[in-house]
Amino acid sequence: MAEAESLNYPERSETIRAALLRAMGGLSDGQITLRELLHDIGDHGPLILCAVLTLPFLLPVSIPGVSTVFGLAIIFLSAGIVANRKPWLPERIMDRPLNAEKLKGVLNRSLSIVDRVENVVRERALALTASNFANRVNGLTILASAALLMFPLGLVPFSNTLPAFAILFLSVGMAQRDGIVVVAGYAVLTATVIYFSVLAYGALAAGRGLTTFFGA
Repeated sequence: MAEAESLNYPERSETIRAALLRAMGGLSDGQITLRELLHDIGDHGPLILCAVLTLPFLLPVSIPGVSTVFGLAIIFLSAGIVANRKPWLPERIMDRPLNAEKLKGVLNRSLSIVDRVENVVRERALALTASNFANRVNGLTILASAALLMFPLGLVPFSNTLPAFAILFLSVGMAQRDGIVVVAGYAVLTATVIYFSVLAYGALAAGRGLTTFFGA
């Protein structure tokens, strides 16, 4: 089992675009391991992965079953954020060679998405992203959102979309030190809890109604 690696980097103000460009600059022809890539990206890596894993759910209805797999992945990633450690994965995965040229192409294509995000995201309300305590709390919130994402409600409109947006906003807000976007993540998570509570109340009320109807 590989020993966890600290995420105590001296500076976290770098943008996602700059982190990706730096990682791409370190890629050459041949191969690179996931361990090396995460090191090159730095502490943005888990946050970027959390954001990317939300993309399949940004539609009103998601594919059933996918939320469980991706939700678990986000939980492990966010647990690493809370512990201020890189997420643990088996050595055979961390040290598995990847095609550097193809990987560079994927990263390059993702820059257009990052550019659109960074047009509206900027450093502000730093108290919500600058301290280790704040980031641990934010990481716990991502973990809670991922748990809601895993609820087996894939056919219920917005049941995956709302927690996915919460994770996306929190991840991007943390990576870009934008406290306002982090607040948006908390707001969406609150809306998610309210929505799920309404669904639970409706299901309970319907169950009681059926019990009363058949018991009459």
